[in-house]
Amino acid sequence: MIAAIPFPAAFPHRVRTSYRDIFLLACCQALLLTNGAALITMNGLVGYELAGTKALATLGVTAYVLGSAIATMPASLWMARVGRRAGFMAGALINVGGCALAAFAISQRSFVLYCVATATIGIYNAIGLQYRFAAAEVAAPADKARAISLVLAGGIVGGFIGPQSARWAMDIFSTPFLGSFLLLAAYALVALAVQSRVRVPAPTIEERSGGGRRLGAIMRQPTFIVAALAGGLGYGLMNLLMTATPLAMSFCDHPFAAAAFVIEWHVVGMYAPGFVTGTLIRRLGVLNVILVGVVLVIGCIVVALNGNTIAHFVVALTLLGIGWNFMYTGGTTLLTECYRPAEKARTQGANDFIVFTTMGISSLASGAMVSSVGWETMNRAVLPFLAVIAGAVFWLAWRRRARPATAP
Repeated sequence: MIAAIPFPAAFPHRVRTSYRDIFLLACCQALLLTNGAALITMNGLVGYELAGTKALATLGVTAYVLGSAIATMPASLWMARVGRRAGFMAGALINVGGCALAAFAISQRSFVLYCVATATIGIYNAIGLQYRFAAAEVAAPADKARAISLVLAGGIVGGFIGPQSARWAMDIFSTPFLGSFLLLAAYALVALAVQSRVRVPAPTIEERSGGGRRLGAIMRQPTFIVAALAGGLGYGLMNLLMTATPLAMSFCDHPFAAAAFVIEWHVVGMYAPGFVTGTLIRRLGVLNVILVGVVLVIGCIVVALNGNTIAHFVVALTLLGIGWNFMYTGGTTLLTECYRPAEKARTQGANDFIVFTTMGISSLASGAMVSSVGWETMNRAVLPFLAVIAGAVFWLAWRRRARPATAP
């Protein structure tokens, strides 16, 4: 095992942890993932119905991710000026409009308009992923990893509610899935109410200034590189397999209800470990937790290559979710070591841009790959990228043994 190395506090002025705000942020995360899990469950099937070229069936998810990627840096810099709460509430309102537009696009059978709608919804996702950073800002330095993981754990609720909501509202209207998007708009209004109660410290003068080192210098840090690989590449690989799952299951003649069930347990796997991931990071070290995440995703691939029953999909996607949680939470924790207060907004924005760009590439490739080369080949293709993440972790561990970590 790699020796645990304590990480420096990015915000040493924080001395108390607000569990009230961590709970509210976890509720916001639950509503965000209700939206995301429902969209993932529906998207491939909606796209397959609307798209003229079936290989583009997952283009709606790609648009969703690209909308997130384009919005992430502007959203991060804007929140550095106006504060987290205003930014979060704006994201919820944008999502209401995006979901309404998606419902209209489905009613008009317009695939292009549907992709515009999912791109708009992606802005909400970009802003919502800042919940984990807000958690670090309402926590004492010693509680930072635990605060991040607890907020991410809120997504477990969305793992159940999202797919079931999509399934329940699917046939409310004569046009399938139109009612599902209208229900997601209602959930965004609930999120708006919760966000209005969140109290995150206002940006400091130093944070508003935007000073500090150039972004290139920050991104060249070994710690940033490993954080981006664990969070960004790890997210992209998970997204590649997750996005293809409903289509792969339909090709295996499994019903939509089974796909919704699998996505439920995948999202539970993604977020349930949040109750313990922070504690594991403190006890085992962040690099060890990332490595365990890599091993779990390898386990997912082994299961996926050994059968295509519903049980195989459930076990594989659950392992995929847990592995993602360890890599993503570990990457986020590492990232907080990389910046000074004045550099926070653009460093977080750059990291999330990497995450969403990788997700965009993987979601675009997902539909084409599962339609052309098949589910098993997709899984095999993930293995070399997992080796890159593991290699980067060992490289950083070697550097830290040779030269102890210092504050950014």
